[in-house]
Amino acid sequence: MGTDTKSDTSLTKSGLTSVLRHDLPASLVVFLVAVPLSLGIAVASGAPPVAGLVAGVIGGVVAGFLGGSVVQVSGPAAGLSLVVAELVGTYGWRATCTITLLAGALQLLLGTCRVARAALAVSPAVVHGMLAGVGVVIALAQLHVVLGGTPQRSAVENLIELPGQIADNHSHAVFVGLLTIGVLIGWTRLPRRLRIVPAPLAALLVASVTAAAFGWNVTRIDLSASLSDWAAPVWPKGDWHGIIAAVMLVALLAGVESLLCSVATDKQHGGRRSDLDRELSAQGVANMVSGALGGLPVAGVIVRSTTNIRAGARSRWSTVLHGVWILVFAVCLGWTITLIPMEALAALLVFIGVQMVNMGHLRNLRGHREIPIYCVTMAGVVLLGLAEGILLGLGIAALSALRRLTRVTVRATPEPDGRWHVLVGGSLTFLGVPRITSELRAIPRGAAVDLDLNIDFMDNAAFEAVHAWRQEHERGGGTVDIDEIHDEWYAMAASGARLFPVKTPPRAPDRWWLPWAHRRRGWAAIADLRDRHAPDGTALAAPGRRTRSGQGPAVPAGQVPGGSGPSVPGQRAPEEDHPAAPDLIAGAREFHRRTAPLVRPFLHAMARKQEPSHLFITCADSRIVPNLITASGPGDLFTVRNIGNLVPRRGTAPPDDSVAAAIEYATGALTVKSITVCGHSGCGAMAALLGGGEQATELPSLGRWLRHGDHSLARFTALESEGADDADDRGPLDRLCRINVIQQLENLRTHPRVDRLVREGRLELVGLYFDIAAARVHILDQPPVAPSPL
Repeated sequence: MGTDTKSDTSLTKSGLTSVLRHDLPASLVVFLVAVPLSLGIAVASGAPPVAGLVAGVIGGVVAGFLGGSVVQVSGPAAGLSLVVAELVGTYGWRATCTITLLAGALQLLLGTCRVARAALAVSPAVVHGMLAGVGVVIALAQLHVVLGGTPQRSAVENLIELPGQIADNHSHAVFVGLLTIGVLIGWTRLPRRLRIVPAPLAALLVASVTAAAFGWNVTRIDLSASLSDWAAPVWPKGDWHGIIAAVMLVALLAGVESLLCSVATDKQHGGRRSDLDRELSAQGVANMVSGALGGLPVAGVIVRSTTNIRAGARSRWSTVLHGVWILVFAVCLGWTITLIPMEALAALLVFIGVQMVNMGHLRNLRGHREIPIYCVTMAGVVLLGLAEGILLGLGIAALSALRRLTRVTVRATPEPDGRWHVLVGGSLTFLGVPRITSELRAIPRGAAVDLDLNIDFMDNAAFEAVHAWRQEHERGGGTVDIDEIHDEWYAMAASGARLFPVKTPPRAPDRWWLPWAHRRRGWAAIADLRDRHAPDGTALAAPGRRTRSGQGPAVPAGQVPGGSGPSVPGQRAPEEDHPAAPDLIAGAREFHRRTAPLVRPFLHAMARKQEPSHLFITCADSRIVPNLITASGPGDLFTVRNIGNLVPRRGTAPPDDSVAAAIEYATGALTVKSITVCGHSGCGAMAALLGGGEQATELPSLGRWLRHGDHSLARFTALESEGADDADDRGPLDRLCRINVIQQLENLRTHPRVDRLVREGRLELVGLYFDIAAARVHILDQPPVAPSPL
């Protein structure tokens, strides 16, 4: 069953107190919700009403005690009512109980094999569409009961017969149904103190009392199939293929619904996460017991589970106790069920069916373009049947996934300099060969082409097509420069390598937008930036691109590198006017061509205002990249860089307003939440301090600036003289670099605004140390101790 149940079901003194304080009240609330829903689902399933109560008891006690979720509540589920109704109509009720028992055994086997996670591979659009379709079927069927009639065999027949049913006057039934729905709708608008009783129970109470008070002629619930008339389940008669299909359908539907419910409840509480394999096994045991005792199939129910969490449940004892209360009610107060009008129970089912068409799910699916899957599944369930609708939805989901996996976009555009830029995106398979070859052959013969392959897969057919076009184009006097933004599929295929992606470090978090985060081979791009020159000093064209005669592509004078429009007046031309920085110009061209389209939406949103959350003070050393070592992006850090990451103390000489102005602006205008001082290993400024300021003569400005590090040097000297470094095997330069960070944090407190904000708890000071050789960031404490790695 997964983990041992003893640890979370045994009660200590403190645990008993928590159960009495939190779980007992929550169990009563869930019990009041579960009783009317269990009766209604039993009626909608064509089963005896007592079968819903049996399933409620078993779902609470058995599934609650053994399950892998501490707050999930199991019982009869509305999503299974349609399939149960079909089974009852085909095989009879006692045979349906056997199917439930066998489905539980299958769930137990699947849970023991630890395959529960595989159920999460089912598209949520299919699941939600199925539940919505079941809701529509339930609502249409039970609406006839509300109107005093009898539901038809299918949703289509119910819809066709509905106008005639409305025309036929059944006043008492209609009044009871409208009263029930009115209470359900209006109950949520009452003051909170009046909503102690759940809405379903309140609606049935009001409808029952009103019908009895006015003596209305209504249909009452029949409990003739009580526990005293219980009979053992029988083996279903019929085609064994259909029986096996029914067992699998009940097992999979109940299992998937339970597992998705577990995942959903995990998002609503901060306790232990669900063990899905244990939960599936527990659902199997519960269904075996429920089937043997004449109950409905059991599954995790999101309505009851959410109610349980909101009522304050802390452990599985709330679920178990709610099942106990249902049993006590059925044994001691079961006679009260006969007072409930069937029209009121049907109105409750109509209300539940309408709620199963959840508009929130539609909004979520819209963002992923999965509404067609949802609608097709729902329509299939309503028009064809539950199994047919599910299969249809799964088929559409599979086709949609295949379309997305094989979708390819090709865009070929001429550049102002006469070159052609071709961008291919998506998965390049044989299905996309006709489109890409059509676009490539439209390029004029002899043209220079930049081909960007922004793809995550390329099969052999696609490679052969692209490679054949390239060879033909180059034979005609043209040039083709291929740049692969993701894995080097083309390059590996062309060199005879196997088509498998290159293993690279994981990408940084979702706001790290630098170019090398957009390509999984991005770390190689850093080497490209370093190696942008050939051995003879000639500038290469761009990272990862094949050069032509050792030179990069020409850009007309007065034009932005990589852009298409004219520059501002006085702007100098690219490489020709900047012989000392051709790599930066080529990098700018690469940014405009490839990275700018990716980051433009984000930068456009923050173009008018910056809202950083951190002031980041670090060294001007070229090896320190703040956004890289903190996995942050544009707009996150307000950065100050200087030699030695120094913060001049307030009122000291020589005065420096540059850092002070940045501190004032960050804390006053930008209201940052933290200030970070980040030092690093091998800092040249600290080495100069240790060397006694030898550069002061040759670099007088640097010498004056380094005086702001005298407090760090004095602190270092004092600690060295006290022997504080006996157990420290780091060198003196490394120790000074760390001590300097701590000293600069203290220097920040000499600024009145910073000190006040820190005392008020509105500003946090953080010290970081970046070990360059180890590529490791450490948090430094004060006083300096061994750092704790991030």
